[in-house]
Amino acid sequence: MSVYLAEFIGTAILLYFGNSVNAATTLNFSYAKGSGWIVTAIGWGLSVTFGIYAVGSISGAHINPAVTTSLAIAGELEWTLVPGYIIAQVLGGIFGATLTWLQYLPHWRKTEDKAAKLGVFCTAGAVDQKSANLVSEIMGTMILMMGLLMIGANEFTEGLNPLVVGGLITLIGMAQGGTTGYAINPARDFGPRLAHFLLPISGKGSSNWSYSWIPILGPIIGGGSGAALYYLIFKDGTNILGWIAIAGTLLAIAYAVAVELKADKTTA
Repeated sequence: MSVYLAEFIGTAILLYFGNSVNAATTLNFSYAKGSGWIVTAIGWGLSVTFGIYAVGSISGAHINPAVTTSLAIAGELEWTLVPGYIIAQVLGGIFGATLTWLQYLPHWRKTEDKAAKLGVFCTAGAVDQKSANLVSEIMGTMILMMGLLMIGANEFTEGLNPLVVGGLITLIGMAQGGTTGYAINPARDFGPRLAHFLLPISGKGSSNWSYSWIPILGPIIGGGSGAALYYLIFKDGTNILGWIAIAGTLLAIAYAVAVELKADKTTA
C-alpha cells in the first residue's frame, strides 16, 4: 500500500471515530448525549490508537500534518514526502467526517444548536481570545510531539505502542483540551470543517472560517518546537527550522500574555 493511501485511511479512521464521539455526546436524541468530557477525551484517544493500528506499519501513522512537518524538521522524514502526506491526511479528514454525518443523519435535523453541530466537526476557543487560543494549540501540540518522541525512544511489548500514544492523547484532552477542544492536528480540524462547509447538514450555520487558521498554525509551530526541544534536551541539538519554531512559540506566548494583561487593566 502507498504511504499516502495509508495516511488517508488512518486519518479517516481517526476522524470517523473522533467526530462520531462528538456527535454521540452532543446531538439531540443520541443515547450518549451529555456523557461528558471524560468520554470525549477517552474516545479521541482510542480513535488515534486504532488509526495507528491500521496503518502504523505502512506509513508510520502520522495522521497529523503537525507530526509530519515536525519529523521533517527533526530530519527523520524527507521533505519531498511532506506535501503528499498532508494532502492525504486532509482528504482522510474530510472522508471520516462525512462518514460521521451519515452515521448520525437524522440527528442533525433534530438538533437546533448550530454551534453544537459545528463542534461535532471542528474546534473553537472556549473563551474567544485568539492569541490565547493559538498558544493553547501550540502548547498542546508541543506536548504531543515531545511525548511521541519520548514514547518512540522506549521499548514496549510488541503492539503496545499505539495504546500508549492513545493514552497520551487522552491525557492531553483531559489536561489541555478544555481551552480550545485540542485540535493539535490541522487535518483533524480543517478536513472536517471543510466537510461541514460542503455537506448538506440541516440547519448547520457558519463554518467559522475566521477561527480556522488557529488549529492549523498553532499545531505546526507547536509540533516543530516540541521536536526541537526534544532534540535539544535528549539528542545533539536542533537546526534552524527548529529554532524558528521555538522563536515562534515564544513570540506567540509573549503576545498572548500582553493581550491578557491589557484586558486585565481594561476591566480593573
